[in-house]
Amino acid sequence: MNDHHSLYLGAQLYNRTEVLTRPCPVPAMPGVYGWWFDQLPSSDIDTSDCQKRDGLTLLYAGISPSRPPMNGKAPSKQNIRKRIRYHYRGNAYGSTLRFTLGSLLSEELDIKLRRVGSGRLHFHQGEWAINDWMDKHAFVSWVTHPEPWVLEGDLIEQYDLPLNLMGNTRNSFHARLTKARSDQRAGALDLPVLQNAGKRP
Repeated sequence: MNDHHSLYLGAQLYNRTEVLTRPCPVPAMPGVYGWWFDQLPSSDIDTSDCQKRDGLTLLYAGISPSRPPMNGKAPSKQNIRKRIRYHYRGNAYGSTLRFTLGSLLSEELDIKLRRVGSGRLHFHQGEWAINDWMDKHAFVSWVTHPEPWVLEGDLIEQYDLPLNLMGNTRNSFHARLTKARSDQRAGALDLPVLQNAGKRP
């Protein structure tokens, strides 16, 4: 069985409050993480082949850090603690998971992707709504691995991950998700640039 099998079937699940507490339970190490949900961000997602446990469905997986560059540049200093915490409290500019969730939940949460500050694309004060939604519905598990990039291809090949885009064109939700993200990006470019989000509304 592959190293990452326990990510889906055996690893402990944590919620947003647990991850953002101190000391953080997520190790500051390289590894693989999976995102589980008790509510789907879109009714169009076919979860019949997805991993499920305890009323939750696995929809997305990621690695940190990415593969070291081959051109001599310094490798990424990221790790799963930094990435998981950012997914839970950052913004859509730096988190493809948050960009995806915001795009799919834009009508339900009444949010839109916007150009903010220097022109970075995220959901401005709508990021707080994404935080609240993830606080209620998004859970994470992980396994450490010294070279997580060697597992990345296997994750897509062996598991149905509707919210992953890279290398996942075979997934039935890929076209729908791509369009949702594209529509949000196009809409943002038609709207004026906003100032930084500031404090929570």
